[in-house]
Amino acid sequence: MSTLYTNARFWSSGKEIFHDLLVKDSLILAVGEDVKNFTAETTIDLDDAFVIPAFLEGHAHPIFAGREAAGPKINGITSIEEIKTQVKAFADANPSITWIIGGAYEAATVEGGDFDAKWLDEVVSDRPVVLHAVDHHTIWVNSKALELAGITSATKDPQGGTIARNSDGSAKGTLREPSAMALVLDHAPATTLESDIAAIKYACKEYRKVGVIAAIDSWCEKDMARAYIAAAQSNELTIAFNLSLLATPTTWSGDIDDFNEIREQCLELDNPSQLQANSIKFLLDGALSAGTAHLMHAYEDDPTSHGIAIWSDEELLNALVAYDALQYQVHLHAIGDAAVKQALDALEAMQSINPTWDRRPVIVHAQLIRDEDLPRFAQLGVIANIQPLWCYLDPMNKELIAPRIGNERNNQQYRLRSMLNAGAMIAFGSDWPVTSHVPMQAIGVPVTRSNPADGVTEPWVIEEALTMDESLTFYTKNAAYQLFRENEFGVLEVGKRAAFLVLDSDPAQNPAAKLIKLVS
Repeated sequence: MSTLYTNARFWSSGKEIFHDLLVKDSLILAVGEDVKNFTAETTIDLDDAFVIPAFLEGHAHPIFAGREAAGPKINGITSIEEIKTQVKAFADANPSITWIIGGAYEAATVEGGDFDAKWLDEVVSDRPVVLHAVDHHTIWVNSKALELAGITSATKDPQGGTIARNSDGSAKGTLREPSAMALVLDHAPATTLESDIAAIKYACKEYRKVGVIAAIDSWCEKDMARAYIAAAQSNELTIAFNLSLLATPTTWSGDIDDFNEIREQCLELDNPSQLQANSIKFLLDGALSAGTAHLMHAYEDDPTSHGIAIWSDEELLNALVAYDALQYQVHLHAIGDAAVKQALDALEAMQSINPTWDRRPVIVHAQLIRDEDLPRFAQLGVIANIQPLWCYLDPMNKELIAPRIGNERNNQQYRLRSMLNAGAMIAFGSDWPVTSHVPMQAIGVPVTRSNPADGVTEPWVIEEALTMDESLTFYTKNAAYQLFRENEFGVLEVGKRAAFLVLDSDPAQNPAAKLIKLVS
């Protein structure tokens, strides 16, 4: 079956606008004037719509998003009382749920971001409550959760994490970074295969609604990977996925055999292109909002702290060398400038040890970068995965980050133009559920360096702005390259999958352009 899509403005990175596209058997057969060399069985008039390749998601946590959607709906709420109302309503409607887990609250709602367990106790005291902050490096819990976890004033901060405390040393109710969060979450009922498959199906549905055709789950634990495999085996994946399997300083070496087995199981699927497990995730530091991102110079609100370095230099290099030798793509979370430097140093050393191959290493977030580290991305072939929706002065930046690091460093975040000028390749990802998974809400933000949704936000360091062509490229062509899917997606050219989005207008002229439909 061949279908001619005509009377449209087809945009594809690096190409002139063309007006016709011919599809046969889900592949692009011809574009532009070349369609005249073929006879189409069906013609669809797109009524002068603007058409772009489908989006690809370069960094996100789809299962976490699906799990979160099953709990109290507190996203976007900036009032403690409203959060409590939603938590109580959920608890009352679900009396059989033994642990109430949800998200994601806005940490900037409270000065300093330290939320009190007693506030949740007022609405739910008989069961543990755990709420994730929007940065997903922090949780807010009630007293019952602290009690069941055995957290008291005598409990020490775990390595790489912190427990917010009252003046008497008792736990206040806020825990930061995975090692501290685990003190509570390790006591929660384990998720089931069925519930995680449901979370994956939810993520697939939500992604397709907003035009995302392929994504990476960039924090994939072994039980989560098995849920993805089960979903693939039952043909429940409606978008393509890459899995980035989580390596930690204490478990990475013992996980190699299991990770190899997961990768092999994906290769044995009936449709192995639908699910791949070729990436390893490394969490190098925390978040600026939590005061745990690793910085070269101390935090202004705590001159004794440079944040948290989760990996030692030696252990990180050993792990990178091991996984790179097995030809896994590495995906490193690094937010602070010290963490970015550590990532680049380790990648440089790794490349000097291992044979050359098409490795495409990724540093995700890269919020603060030293001047001298900017050219190293290009020199080392490192892809910078950036979250475009963060590239404006939002409440988290104004209320939490700026007081911690000072305005000068705050204004050094997301140096996208500087990165491009230094030769870096940039790809985009949402970090869903940390922020919205909707690319059309995000692509205009790094162009205006403001929030296009409110129309009044002042541009933030406008000299670091992108063009709309660049922004679209980073969410299509470059994201496809990062995911090793450039032969399938990312550009509208002959031989690629016919996966494209029909928009009501040109985003360069209207950053609020609406998605009409996904063709795939």
